Amino acid sequence: MELKIDHKSPVPLHAQIEDLLRKMIELPEYRNGGFLPKEVELAKKLGISRNTLRQATNKLEYEGLLTRKKGVGTRVAEKTVTTRLDSWHSFTQEMNAQGVAFVNYEIKVEWVRIDKKIASFMDIPVDSKILRLARLRGDAECPFVYFESYFHPRVGLTGNEDFAEPLYQILEDKYSTVVSLSKERIQAQKASSAIAQKLRISKGDAVLIRERFVLDPGNRPVEYNIGFYRADKFTYSIDISI
Repeated sequence: MELKIDHKSPVPLHAQIEDLLRKMIELPEYRNGGFLPKEVELAKKLGISRNTLRQATNKLEYEGLLTRKKGVGTRVAEKTVTTRLDSWHSFTQEMNAQGVAFVNYEIKVEWVRIDKKIASFMDIPVDSKILRLARLRGDAECPFVYFESYFHPRVGLTGNEDFAEPLYQILEDKYSTVVSLSKERIQAQKASSAIAQKLRISKGDAVLIRERFVLDPGNRPVEYNIGFYRADKFTYSIDISI
């Protein structure tokens, strides 16, 4: 790729550089962690000031596309999966929307007795037996999230469904159960031995824990879901309008 910009163009230099950098970070030699040319060298090659170059790199750093460390250099950020707080879907819908090809490493269905926390949300007796769906999912490189879903008996799931399909589509199409509200709790924790083993990380590494309390249009409980995400592979994005 030829590194040059048009100094006679009406397009501002920083905008041209930003466009050039966006193309650079998709090249094999830079993608997922590669170092960009040194700032002073790149500025000299393009015939611009370092401040103009920095105006473009600052924007890409803010977007999470570049990371910069003093004395080390500027490198392309490794791609992570991102989910947003202003909308929610099943995992399959989220990944499909982002064009991420995911892998089901494990799908396990069993009937289990529930504890007080889940029983309280479901408004059913403690120690009741309900369906639990456990799924370990990720990309071609490794698993990056482990989910456990618990379903209210009222839904009618049998455990024989094809849970490789989008979950909420199954609930709506086969059981006439529409989900309309998800109340969420998010926290960071150190991975336990069991979670670390599933996510192929070390015990004590950081994981993002995301709890979902999912309800139908009548505010009746449908699903309790807890997900454990690898912190190095997943980003949670929040937009706030004022």
